[in-house]
Amino acid sequence: MALSILPSHAGHLRLPVAPRLALVFCFALLTVSCALASLALACATPFAAFAVLAAAMLPLRPALLVVTGAWLVNQSIGFGALNYHIDGNTITWGFVIGAAAVLSTLAASAVLRMLPQGRMPLMLAMTLFAAYAAYELVLLAAVPFLGGEGAFTAAIVTRIGLTSAAWLAALVAVCEIVRLADPLGRKSAMSA
Repeated sequence: MALSILPSHAGHLRLPVAPRLALVFCFALLTVSCALASLALACATPFAAFAVLAAAMLPLRPALLVVTGAWLVNQSIGFGALNYHIDGNTITWGFVIGAAAVLSTLAASAVLRMLPQGRMPLMLAMTLFAAYAAYELVLLAAVPFLGGEGAFTAAIVTRIGLTSAAWLAALVAVCEIVRLADPLGRKSAMSA
């Protein structure tokens, strides 16, 4: 089964839903995923995986909007349901995480534009690597000002990276299931 969320050789997106619904689908998928990840993982929400999926499915501006929406969901759950401390440091970390998610999306979009089309799993892996590196570098840059150097051990960074890879695989699987299920009957409409 060929993955179909990335741009095809013809330059147009092959999406799990009709192109006019891509933004809504991606936003719904990532906000639900973010809510689940935020409740399960709290601060280890896989924003790099979200960035890759958004960049693969959408043009840059909508991808940035979708990832920002997911970040807002994450922060709302953190401060609302998980009772994050409301202090300057925690709020600043929240904005740093948002900036990291946005820069991760920019990196994913740039890498996807540079890579030759084909071998989708390899493209996704390379894009995730770049997006995750961008994400972690932004967070690491904030450590001298906000503290938290203990969260940057090799074991923790690796675990979060592998978690992001698993989330990306699951998100791609959901996209493929939706595409194969064809909930809006696009195949029959296209063949008529």
